[in-house]
Amino acid sequence: MTKTALITGITGQDGSYLAELLLGKGYTVHGVIRRASTFNTGRIDHLYQDRHDAEARLFLHYGELSDAATLRRVIGNALPDEIYHLGAQSHVGVSFQEPLYTSDVDGLGTLRLLEAVRDICGDDPARIRVYNACSSEMFGASPPKQNEETPFYPRSPYGVAKVASYWFAKNYREAYGLFISNGILFNHESPRRGETFVTRKVTRAVGRIRLGLQKKLFLGNLDAKRDWGFAGDYVEAMWMMLQDDAPDDFVAATGESHSVQDLVEEAFGYADLDWREHVELDARYLRPTEVDHLEGDASKMRKRLGWEPTVSFRSLVRVMVDADSELARQEKTLLDGGHEVGSRQTVDR
Repeated sequence: MTKTALITGITGQDGSYLAELLLGKGYTVHGVIRRASTFNTGRIDHLYQDRHDAEARLFLHYGELSDAATLRRVIGNALPDEIYHLGAQSHVGVSFQEPLYTSDVDGLGTLRLLEAVRDICGDDPARIRVYNACSSEMFGASPPKQNEETPFYPRSPYGVAKVASYWFAKNYREAYGLFISNGILFNHESPRRGETFVTRKVTRAVGRIRLGLQKKLFLGNLDAKRDWGFAGDYVEAMWMMLQDDAPDDFVAATGESHSVQDLVEEAFGYADLDWREHVELDARYLRPTEVDHLEGDASKMRKRLGWEPTVSFRSLVRVMVDADSELARQEKTLLDGGHEVGSRQTVDR
């Protein structure tokens, strides 16, 4: 029988790749989206069919993680076999500026969703399988390599909120028998990554600088090291976690780390640019508490589920530079034709 899945955060990078994956496997997919005055579904527009189409298998519902009643209604109407809880305020830098909002959405938002699932499942608590998106930022200052047994030491409101989300999920699994797996995913990127994240900020700048649309790129801590993989690989990991016989907690990572400077050198070098001529440091992008080094150990995922990342760091950066170079070319074509292009804002990394 066809399975049904519900994705919170379906309009994000991971949500779009996951929707593609599940539709490709024959799922009917429901997604929760936030109401906005402008269209915010660009990453999934290529998947959408009019709901009046008899063959439509993707359905979108308005909802907020801060609204328990709406979450309960959406889950009750969709009656999914699987829920992929990806929705969050996911920018670490922004979490310092909006800590209460981040804590409410990322921490209590998970609790609201789990309460709705517990209520709907009733006497069959494991009927709906739940994937809860956690983050390597939970490890924070704990030394690498980090795995499922590494103590949490978050260094941002985002990391703290994700620790709360993790423990809410673990508690509901043990207290009520819900099928909930926590995915502790290390950094994963793609051409669909939001432009406020450092990887995309770098590759977007490379494309624009090469065509003369931008002169400088301002960054903060170039020494921070991260374990970067491809988002398409990581949504496969999410799906695999919910196909296992029992719920558990899993780290997904490549097992190697690179500094922000490594990222910059790779991206600019691929475009035959000298990064030193274009990159400047701006202290405003330094965070009150930094995470110096994240590098994951995904041995448990490999041994138990057979998951392996397939895209190398170099390949990932080059794919992103190629995609953003094409965007820059389109932008330049519009400008050369006398068309206005929306203004770009400087944002924190």
